[in-house]
Amino acid sequence: MKTLFQYNWQVREDWYKWCEDVPLKELLRERTGGVGGILHTLFHIADVEWSWIRGMKGEPDFQESFDGYRSLEKVRRLDTEFKPDVQNFVNAWNDSMEHQLMEEPGNVRFTHGEIMRHMIAHEIHHIGQLSVWAREMGREPVTANLIRRGLGVIVG
Repeated sequence: MKTLFQYNWQVREDWYKWCEDVPLKELLRERTGGVGGILHTLFHIADVEWSWIRGMKGEPDFQESFDGYRSLEKVRRLDTEFKPDVQNFVNAWNDSMEHQLMEEPGNVRFTHGEIMRHMIAHEIHHIGQLSVWAREMGREPVTANLIRRGLGVIVG
């Protein structure tokens, strides 16, 4: 599981770098599908990741809207602010945490393992949307390849 979080963080960082050469107007443009545009999607990915971690830790949810983060620099800074908390939780993950429960309003319960896998899949889903939007703009998207990212196990 830790490897897939590391993969998502690397791909997200690649998307931030990709965005550096895109005019802000294009990053903010409303797109079909997803939560809005490219920058809003990157904000959403970081927000959701941190919110789930905070929920599993029994801490209050992040409640700010994208309106205060409508630049690449602000979204990256927010992600950088959230990341140590997320990384610490992910790096401390062990099998004993798999079946711990988090309860949502309305008596809805999720296991921590289910949440962790959802967070991985959630980001991969949105990265796919970013790739489609990049191609619609006539630009090559960030590679989603897990191979050659230095995340594999070397045997021998």
